[in-house]
Amino acid sequence: MRGTVKISDTDGSPAQLRRVLGLWDLIFYGMVLIQPIAPVGIFGIAGVMARGHVSTTLLLAMLAMLPTAYSYGRMSILYPAAGSAYTYVGRGLNPHLGFLTGWVMLLDYLVIPVINVIYFALTIQRLVPGIPYVVWVAITVAALTVLNIQRVRLTARANQAMLAVMTVVIVAFVVLAARYIFRAGQWPGLFSIRPFYDPAGFDLGAIATATSLAALTYIGFDGVTTLAEEVENPKRNIPRATVLVCLATGLMSTVEIYLAQRAWPDYSSFTNPETAFLDVCGRVGGPHLFQGMAAILVVACFGSGLAGQVAAARLLYGMGRDGVLPPVLGRLGMRSGVPVWNVILIGALTLGGSLLIDYAHAAALLNFGAFLAFMGVNLATVRRCFFGSSEGRRSWLRTLLVPGAGFLFCSTIWVSLPSAAKIAGGSWLLAGVAYHAVKTRGFRVQPPVATFAEE
Repeated sequence: MRGTVKISDTDGSPAQLRRVLGLWDLIFYGMVLIQPIAPVGIFGIAGVMARGHVSTTLLLAMLAMLPTAYSYGRMSILYPAAGSAYTYVGRGLNPHLGFLTGWVMLLDYLVIPVINVIYFALTIQRLVPGIPYVVWVAITVAALTVLNIQRVRLTARANQAMLAVMTVVIVAFVVLAARYIFRAGQWPGLFSIRPFYDPAGFDLGAIATATSLAALTYIGFDGVTTLAEEVENPKRNIPRATVLVCLATGLMSTVEIYLAQRAWPDYSSFTNPETAFLDVCGRVGGPHLFQGMAAILVVACFGSGLAGQVAAARLLYGMGRDGVLPPVLGRLGMRSGVPVWNVILIGALTLGGSLLIDYAHAAALLNFGAFLAFMGVNLATVRRCFFGSSEGRRSWLRTLLVPGAGFLFCSTIWVSLPSAAKIAGGSWLLAGVAYHAVKTRGFRVQPPVATFAEE
């Protein structure tokens, strides 16, 4: 029988999570989620799209994410429950809008394994070029699916170790790139405004489109809000941590990409834009840095793909179990205790997606759903914190202006997404509207709510 299990202390009173995490604990946790190699994948593609202004796109994306991060922090205090944007929009705006937010979140969960498989295959092909891309995709998807069926997961210690290695390699890149640039052009070469503004290629439309891709760098910051019940002074620390994680990510990413641009200023000369950062590593640090960066990208993509596939299967299971999606998706394997058929379904979709679309289109499709959710959270914050509270109206700067700015920034980026992403994402959204209309008898019945709780 499904239900909520209450855990009690030895004296019979309900157990509670301990509030032991401080502000810096949250910031570190957020940086672990986003990872220091976050901007590596978009470097070459965004460079071509923005005509060399990748650093500009990262800063613009950061401006959109900062107020949105603050909105997530505010809503996490009001609703410290799983589901994130799904919960915030459903309770802060409307349950039907909450379902549609969850629907586009589901699209993101389906796309995340695709992005990781694509980049894994592209990167390992640079190390072993004799094997075709299609073969690497098939091998990777098969390995992810088999491991997830067997309940193999990466441990927290493995993630921390991988983060440490990533940090070492990124620091090595920064040092070697700065040395390379200084030797080639002295101080004028090391300090230049060209990565941010080059009159020869500056185009606002192109930069806006590339900014929608650069925003992928910040995806994952909202994971900080899941710790709301374990934080000291959460009303102060959660909003600050989400904002500071975005700020730190933006500044660190901009430094990495700025140096890459100065070391390889001709964005049009990359043989393969998807893995262009590896070429920069080879130029500034030789084969050792090239291979080191490629190795951590392979490991990181495989780990993220493994976690992404099981998260997508678990989301389908939770929504099927709670009646949000067809109940056939809410079944576990008798022996493994894993939603086996969901894992296989996600594996098949990942295989098809990885062969049919490229990295840029997959990233844009991911941002289609992510930014719709961001817009919804900002609106929910305004409605709940400004209009729904007399105290909030006295602090209109935090409850109206900041989330309102986040909504406008996110709307601008969402509108700038490539047409292909809007068509594919819009089709998915329309399918969700049709399914939900049937499920709720023309929106007259309250939608079922996915609890995302463990059995």
